[in-house]
Amino acid sequence: MLVLLPPSEGKAASGRGAPLKPESLSLPGLAAARAAVLDELVELCAADEEKAREVLGLSEGLRGEIAKNVELRTAGTRPAGEIYTGVLYDALDLASLDAAARRRAGRSLLVFSGLWGAVRVGDRIPSYRCSMGVKLPGLGALGAYWRGPMAQVLPEAAGDGLVLDLRSSAYTAAWKPKGEVAQRTASVRVLHSQTVDGVEKRSVVSHFNKATKGRLVRDLLVAGARPKGPAELAETLRELGYVVEAEAPARAGRAWSLDVVVTEIH
Repeated sequence: MLVLLPPSEGKAASGRGAPLKPESLSLPGLAAARAAVLDELVELCAADEEKAREVLGLSEGLRGEIAKNVELRTAGTRPAGEIYTGVLYDALDLASLDAAARRRAGRSLLVFSGLWGAVRVGDRIPSYRCSMGVKLPGLGALGAYWRGPMAQVLPEAAGDGLVLDLRSSAYTAAWKPKGEVAQRTASVRVLHSQTVDGVEKRSVVSHFNKATKGRLVRDLLVAGARPKGPAELAETLRELGYVVEAEAPARAGRAWSLDVVVTEIH
């Protein structure tokens, strides 16, 4: 099973470990594309702070993130699973998993990134600021930039198993599973169900959507679940206590849609 995750906007501080070693990152087929983004990002932030703030979409209060990007090649690193923070990663709580579940996380979790393309949670990276929605002056919109490299690398990373897609829309732009891979991909959304005057109403949640997805991934890792396809995933989640509605694609070459329905949001 390959689980596709969004990164977090906020990140922990860079660690005290050795500086970035690009050759050590997973998915080496992305190395050239990563180098190009890294070079431009560092150059942009070192040359013109005001322009960098505009390009990166940073408020005045986040101006310090620009200096962080300037030091990307020399800053200390820590595992990506520690760098990414926020609601989804708090709920996932990788640090508290037992050894077996952590090994499963290292094999199955893939975090998408505007700077790195995608990394595994064990890859050592520095803290940075560069979302997939950024448009770098020399490379253009990163969502579009990453499509070519991702199309070359991700199908192999997906292997022949289930792909569980939990990314936000900005990150789905970088890679959309196609063909046979799409047919074993499940895209998940979280719906909040409320009964008002005897009528059920459902709404898409945002903040709590991330928390639910984090708990869902954690439960799969702890259970050691290995569903082979979307239909089996839906059944596995039901066994874990989730209310799941699965919809097979109307046409071949499309992903399955799984709705996880919650009545409480927390």
